[in-house]
Amino acid sequence: MKTDDLLNKPIALVVALAIVSLLPFLFMSLTAFVKISTVLQIVKSAIGAQNVPSNNVVMALATALTLIAMAPVGEKIADRAAPLLHDKNDTPVLVEKGVEAVREPMRDFLKANSSASEQTRFLEVAQSSRPEPERSKVSQNDLSVLAPAFVVTELTEAFAIGFLIFLPFLIIDLVVANVLLALGMQMLNPTQVSLPFKLLLFVAIGGWGLLAQALVAGYH
Repeated sequence: MKTDDLLNKPIALVVALAIVSLLPFLFMSLTAFVKISTVLQIVKSAIGAQNVPSNNVVMALATALTLIAMAPVGEKIADRAAPLLHDKNDTPVLVEKGVEAVREPMRDFLKANSSASEQTRFLEVAQSSRPEPERSKVSQNDLSVLAPAFVVTELTEAFAIGFLIFLPFLIIDLVVANVLLALGMQMLNPTQVSLPFKLLLFVAIGGWGLLAQALVAGYH
């Protein structure tokens, strides 16, 4: 065995392990998890039930919905990566091909789900951070542009959805507070009194199911 092979394989193994260790971070930042988890957290805050559901349950639901929303992208990646299972190339080549198999489907997903205005904004940011001769090397399709544009777009949409979700619960809080004030029951906490009505409203309209359906459908 050549000395280069002995040196390359451990290095490639370290690179592969580093990529695997980054998968949870990439899952939380470059997938539908960004918007879905944010919206679910806003819903939890809007209802006002402390620690119900727990953060673990909310994150589990967000993860399940993200897997459903990202299934088409996952299938494309699987189709591109399938030939690598029978590839006899060295580990460094396999790692490079594996990254390439993931890159293009993810690039298409990020581009399709980030607004043009945010893409333009971060293209300007990326270009301004480089010396003048190198600015032309940055394009709007670079992952360094698409990734932050996607995250900001997802957060913006999540906050817009959260605003619409908050309104009916805010109205219930205002009505309950005014009724208690009119009855001279200022000692009662309006939040505790309105909580059963908010829970009833959310259950009556099938809130969790409708919300999950809408969040996943937004990516199809």
